[in-house]
Amino acid sequence: MTPFVHLHNHSHYSLLDGACRIDDLVDTAVAFQMTALALTDHGNLHGVIEFFKKCSEKGVKPIIGSEVYVAPEKLDVKVSQTGGAGTSFHLVLLCKDEIGYKNLMKLVSIGYLKGFYYKPRVDKEVLTQYHEGLIALSACLKGEVAQRLLKDGEERARATVQEYLDIFGEDFYLEVQNHGLPEEEQARQGIVAIADEMNIKVVATNDIHYLRREHSEAHDILLCLQTGKDFADPNRLRYSTNELYFKSGDEMAGLFPDHPEFLQNTLLVAEKCDLQLTFGKFHLPIFTLPESKAHKSLDEYLAEQAWEGLKQRYEQVTPEIESRLQYELQVIAEMEYAGYFLITVDFIRYARSRNIPVGPGRGSAAGSLVAYCLGITNLDPIHYGLIFERFLNPERVSMPDIDIDFCYERREE
Repeated sequence: MTPFVHLHNHSHYSLLDGACRIDDLVDTAVAFQMTALALTDHGNLHGVIEFFKKCSEKGVKPIIGSEVYVAPEKLDVKVSQTGGAGTSFHLVLLCKDEIGYKNLMKLVSIGYLKGFYYKPRVDKEVLTQYHEGLIALSACLKGEVAQRLLKDGEERARATVQEYLDIFGEDFYLEVQNHGLPEEEQARQGIVAIADEMNIKVVATNDIHYLRREHSEAHDILLCLQTGKDFADPNRLRYSTNELYFKSGDEMAGLFPDHPEFLQNTLLVAEKCDLQLTFGKFHLPIFTLPESKAHKSLDEYLAEQAWEGLKQRYEQVTPEIESRLQYELQVIAEMEYAGYFLITVDFIRYARSRNIPVGPGRGSAAGSLVAYCLGITNLDPIHYGLIFERFLNPERVSMPDIDIDFCYERREE
């Protein structure tokens, strides 16, 4: 089997466009003796955790990515002024490491929250801001390089390539595909010429949307569902090829017989990607202590706040209440939840200071004396006989896994 790694692939998380289940993608990679596989769904990261776990189970290196949409101009420009550029271009982004993963999450979020226009779009400004740890491929015929070649000529295409080189440096690769389309051949010739001239590596990809060639008709029907068109409509959107399936390394080698280096370069890209994700461990937010308390640990600061609150909550503090508070603080420290409590306190206090309604407390959190002393809840767990272990139990943690950590800065009034 010719060594090769697929770097441009769509699962069913490319909604109403991709027709590959993640299990099937990974199993096919195993069957073709591929050591790595990428997931690059359109504009989202919905399937990456499932994909990462499945690949890891099967001994295939998971390469996390996304085929993002790049606005022709700025995010806030909805209609292109450049003429014929459309609403967005495609660009494949792959994570090299944890920094790249976090940056890709930021970019995808920005696409939905700030750049959405038909598609969740980013622009070159935010790509520049969040490029670290990412590899970029110039994508398919809808990529900006290919579009500039086909519509604006080689000079404009070279300028576009330089823009991406300025952002990604040696982590920018030109991408070529061969699905038997005349436009692809034209774009491919131009891309190879630019690559030679500008000394840029080229990778071969196959824009996988379904698993096998015979699935192309089913995928065509899926596109009808996406666009709301009848299957018999001669003017509807359709792919004019049935080659968007998961090819073996040998099949890919047959598509690029004169350029085996295009396949070898996919192995180089895969080697660059070494993202490690840890599961089964909490990644809680980072609470920033007030400057006057910076010498304390989070556990010490939380304990200080809780003991002060205890005096305010109870006119008479019994040894039993003190013992209960000490026990809860010990469990919270052991489970490294101090920041979680302190951030929740900050949210609650801020809301109340702005007359934003906050309930007295609900669920298992109402069983925490620490939460009551801090003012997170207003239900006395001692009076109502509520137990702390329903909320945090060192023997049996029931809170959901949190896979993403983020930085939190305390509000200063």
